[in-house]
Amino acid sequence: MNRTPQWVITSVTVILLCVFSYIFADIQTALWFNSLEKNWLYELFKRITLFGDSLYSLLGGLLLFVIFRNKKAYTAYSGLFLFSSVAASGLTVDLIKFIAGRARPKLYFSEQLSGFDFFRLEHAWTSFPSGHSATALSVAMFFALLFPRWRFAAFFSGILVAFSRIYLSQHYISDVIAGSFLGIVSTLFLYNHFFKSKLDASEPKKI
Repeated sequence: MNRTPQWVITSVTVILLCVFSYIFADIQTALWFNSLEKNWLYELFKRITLFGDSLYSLLGGLLLFVIFRNKKAYTAYSGLFLFSSVAASGLTVDLIKFIAGRARPKLYFSEQLSGFDFFRLEHAWTSFPSGHSATALSVAMFFALLFPRWRFAAFFSGILVAFSRIYLSQHYISDVIAGSFLGIVSTLFLYNHFFKSKLDASEPKKI
């Protein structure tokens, strides 16, 4: 079945959501979250957002592959799949960040800058898309595909990490939408085109 039309519709929808958010919601929500009291909830989200650091998933996936590559093929391929998914989404996000050069919310708070200035490498100009969101939803999609029973918990956790970037005023809503979409797409693409057949073939037989 050709799913190209579905992907086109989904991609266009995400782009329109990002544009709508950029025009009508980004700055207003960033200002509102930035005005909130830095209480226990803020501290909680500071810890939650750490799970969006790609280093943990990259190292975890790589270790699984190295340790089990000659012992348990399914576990090894799972680790390689996790590593590849997070790496692919991360590299894609970094490339777009460099090209887009969008000002982070902190620049709006200090200098009222919120737009794009292409080809910028400075951290303050790498807001779009959100890398933490891409990692979080890439990992969530990984768990949803390999452990379907836990897909709700996986996506809830991923969305929580993505939301933490907005709550902490590190990213705009449109940054998070774009990053989350890229994370999901990267993982699905790798699964369907490279890893599904390997995982199916190496999955332990149930007795």
